[in-house]
Amino acid sequence: MTERAAVAVTGATGLVGSALVASLVGAGHTVRRLVRRSAPPLAGVQDVPWNPSAGELDVRDLAGLGAVVHLAGESVAQRWTPKVKDDIRTSRVDSTRLLAERLARLEPPPRVLVSASAVGIYGNRGDEVLDESSSLGSDFLAGVGRDWEAATEPAARAGVRVVNTRFGIVLSAHGGALTKMLPPFRLGAGGTLGDGSQWTSWVALADVVSALRFAIDRESMAGPVNVTAPTPVTNAQFTQTLGEVLHRPTLARVPK
Repeated sequence: MTERAAVAVTGATGLVGSALVASLVGAGHTVRRLVRRSAPPLAGVQDVPWNPSAGELDVRDLAGLGAVVHLAGESVAQRWTPKVKDDIRTSRVDSTRLLAERLARLEPPPRVLVSASAVGIYGNRGDEVLDESSSLGSDFLAGVGRDWEAATEPAARAGVRVVNTRFGIVLSAHGGALTKMLPPFRLGAGGTLGDGSQWTSWVALADVVSALRFAIDRESMAGPVNVTAPTPVTNAQFTQTLGEVLHRPTLARVPK
C-alpha cells in the first residue's frame, strides 16, 4: 500500500486501535477514525461519525480509502448477563455487516478489509492443536465468531480482499486483559484458575499491530488468520511466569 493511502479504523480509541492508528500515522498514512462519540484530536487523523446500532454510516465518508481495519466490539471481559451477551454479538455482527455493505457500494471499493475476529471461534478443544483450517466450535463465543466473520461477505462479493484476524489474548501493560490481572498479582493474590490446565493463546500488542499492517500490505492474504504467539501456554504456566516477572508469589487458586 502506498505511503499516503487513506486507512479507516473502527475501534480506533481502544487498546489495539489506538496503537494501530499511531503506527499508521507514523508511517505517513492518512487515517479516518470511525467513532460514535468525539475523541481527542490527532494530527493526520480525521474523525468520521457512525452509529452501527442505528445503521448510520454515510458511504461518502468512505470514498477514496485504500484499506479498512475493523476492530470495534463490546468487551467480553465483563459479567455475561443476557443483555451483555446480546451486546457482545450485535456490536460485532451488526457493525461488521453495516461496514461491509457500505464498502460494497463504493466505486471503487477499498482494496482490503481487515476485520477482527478471535480464536474463541474454535471453542473449547482441550489439548487439540488448532490452525486456520480447523473446524469451528459450538459455544457462545464460537457462534459469535462465526457470525462476525460471515458478516464481511458483502465486501468480499464486491471484490474487496477480506482478512479475518483471529486474535488471541492481547497483552499490554497499557490496557486489556493484563491490566486487569496486574493488581491482584502485585498484591500477591494472583493464582491459577481451577487446575490451570487451560491453554492460553496470547499475543503482544506490538505484534498485533505488525500483523494488522502485514495483512493490509500482503496482497495474497485473505480469509482467517490466527494472530497469536507461536507457542501457547497453560494458565498455570502463564500464572507462574507473571508472578516471576513481578517477583510475587502465585499460591492462590481460583476454584473451578
